[in-house]
Amino acid sequence: MTGSEESPSFRLAYVPGVTPAKWVRIWNERLPDIPLTLVQVPAAQAPEVLRAGEADAGLVRLPVDRTYFSAIPLYTETTVVVVPKDHLITAADEVTVADLADEVLFHPLDDVFDWAGPPGEPAFERPATTPDAIELVAANVGLLVVPQSLARLYHRKDLTYRPVTDAPQSSIALSWPEEATTDLVEDFIGIVRGRTVNSTRGRAKSPAEQKQQRSEPKGTRQKPAAKATGRTPRTRAAGGNTRTAGAKQQPKRAKPRRRS
Repeated sequence: MTGSEESPSFRLAYVPGVTPAKWVRIWNERLPDIPLTLVQVPAAQAPEVLRAGEADAGLVRLPVDRTYFSAIPLYTETTVVVVPKDHLITAADEVTVADLADEVLFHPLDDVFDWAGPPGEPAFERPATTPDAIELVAANVGLLVVPQSLARLYHRKDLTYRPVTDAPQSSIALSWPEEATTDLVEDFIGIVRGRTVNSTRGRAKSPAEQKQQRSEPKGTRQKPAAKATGRTPRTRAAGGNTRTAGAKQQPKRAKPRRRS
């Protein structure tokens, strides 16, 4: 290896609300020699980060440009409304969009929902970010509808949330530029899809193990021995009866004649 060559690594972008810890742990177990670097990016900026090559793949919110990106949907989140703990909505286990019609709802500039028309009464301004909107909810100025993961991410002791059963939902996907489907991207695809380490489409062995396997001469693997059946050979005897090979046939006895 020359000094100009870089060691292999994998950069994974992820948007707020996504927790990639489980997949990162599996990566480190299977590919300990290839570091995985996490890159947190705002949801709206994730496509540009991937286009610019600043990450190899990303855990992003759908939709994405399918003419440029490949995407594997992973899960869809529950949508919730964030409210102060003493709000009347907390008396219900879940609500509908119609239940929010008379409430002031914030619609931040980084909202992940593609609302045809945001529900509720419009706020006096659009907060720049979701955390800014959370602060306004805590000040009893209005409410906020977000994916459940964002409500948990920006949790405050004085706030809570309830599911909104008929609101739009946000889905998380693994995405990457289709023309940049590298071996490392395939490795990560195998991890998020739950493939085992011996999967034919995943990287089953470490680079050192693969190199050792390639160096072994062909034809060294032993073929499995034939299974013994435990049965003895049989032969077809005259008359259609099956008898053990080597057995003698007994002569038929003549029947005595009757006297007239």
